[in-house]
Amino acid sequence: MVTEAEVWSALAEIPDPEIPVVSVVDLGVIRGIEVEDGRVRVEFTPTFLGCPALETMREQMSHRIAELGAVPEVEVVLDDSWSTDRITPEGREKLRASGFSPPAPRTPDGPKLVQLESKAFRCPYCGSRATALENIFGPTPCRSLRYCRSCRQPFEQFKTI
Repeated sequence: MVTEAEVWSALAEIPDPEIPVVSVVDLGVIRGIEVEDGRVRVEFTPTFLGCPALETMREQMSHRIAELGAVPEVEVVLDDSWSTDRITPEGREKLRASGFSPPAPRTPDGPKLVQLESKAFRCPYCGSRATALENIFGPTPCRSLRYCRSCRQPFEQFKTI
């Protein structure tokens, strides 16, 4: 009989289809897992409601759960949007090491409104805050392109959601 820990571990091996350096667990799209009577129910929320990788993620999760010998029930939950706050610390480090700049997580007692700051994004290569928005439209709707004025490297950032 499969355990919840085994399911979490198996899902942690599934790379995000668009950013393969992080898993679906690292990215924080898995909302919950329930294991009961040989069935595994997974709830997940995509990073973007119109995410083109939604079906791919669902299929990968179902396939991996079936490999464990359980019956998969993978449900997309759209009533609570994904936030960059859900990216794990390990996921943030993997993203940074590969040239992405996720926003810092918000603290529970911090401001709830989005504050526009021109120096809020650090370059993942040199750490400089001298970065500029190059293009609001990145390769997917949840990412933007930035440019570091110090080391002159382009990089991607997750939009603060």
